[in-house]
Amino acid sequence: MRLKITVTIALSLVILIFGMAVGSVYIPPADSLAIVWHKITGAAVPDFVKSTDVAIIWDLRLPRALLAFVVGAALSVSGAVMQSVLKNPLASSYTLGVSSGASLGAAIVIVCGVTVPALQMFTLPVIGFALGLGTILLAIAVSSRLDGNLENNTIILTGMVISLFINAVVTLVSALTREHIQRLIYWQMGSFQLKEWSTLYVLFPIILVCAFVVAHFNRELDMLTFGEEQAKTMGVNTKRVKWILLIVAAAMTGSAISFVGVIGFVDLVAPHIVRKIFGASHRYVIPMSAVLGGGFMVLCDLAARTLVPLQELPVGAVTAMIGAPFFTYIYFSRRKHP
Repeated sequence: MRLKITVTIALSLVILIFGMAVGSVYIPPADSLAIVWHKITGAAVPDFVKSTDVAIIWDLRLPRALLAFVVGAALSVSGAVMQSVLKNPLASSYTLGVSSGASLGAAIVIVCGVTVPALQMFTLPVIGFALGLGTILLAIAVSSRLDGNLENNTIILTGMVISLFINAVVTLVSALTREHIQRLIYWQMGSFQLKEWSTLYVLFPIILVCAFVVAHFNRELDMLTFGEEQAKTMGVNTKRVKWILLIVAAAMTGSAISFVGVIGFVDLVAPHIVRKIFGASHRYVIPMSAVLGGGFMVLCDLAARTLVPLQELPVGAVTAMIGAPFFTYIYFSRRKHP
């Protein structure tokens, strides 16, 4: 197990380094690391390193790569929690309407020109996060009224209905305000372009706190994977634990996508790969989902920046190209082996 963990962490670090080094201007990994070390410790930069390279690494690529890693980690951990709590390998925060709520928030800000002076550049992320989290709170509240036991299928179906309704509202808003449709669609496809350190400073503490909360419930997550009845016999307050974990998972997804747009399938792909490699114990699933998901997101962002010369693809499109076939594989493999 230690070897697997070491290899996974090392691979993700290598991807992160190449995420800094590779781009329209190639800066060798050794030079990139020297620049980072210079900025952190104040050590002298080698004479052959250009000042423009220092600016490219520290001001553009490093915050972008780290942000991609944090977002990928957040989405992956959120997906792992959702799949375990709802006992459905295809469950995610998106299923329960987080992305729909965040998209509605983005539409309100973009179309109506809503601005909050105190928030300034963070107006869209804050409103997107609030509506994304509000959507899943609504789904859970409605589910608890319809089903006192808060059954998994009730939560999923309620979330899907609310999500479809909100998506219809967003589509209607887009159709009625065509002058804003391009910006809204681009936001919905996700991108890390032109993201600065300030975004990372805000997002990272939120994700870190949520991850610690999830890690606190590792034991309960292990029990829930065996079924609610068995978890109850072991002393787990399943309804309370579900409320907490679903809200925390939604908060991770909502905070991540509110800054960078909707990026799907990472929360589906990474947890399944982690369970194949490390087993079902959440002592390993949660941290390794963060590491693998973060590395996977950096790799997808690198592909989005470099696959087409002089043009950047939406990273959400890249993750969907990988995730959609994986989604199909998971669905049909379950039908063959119920």
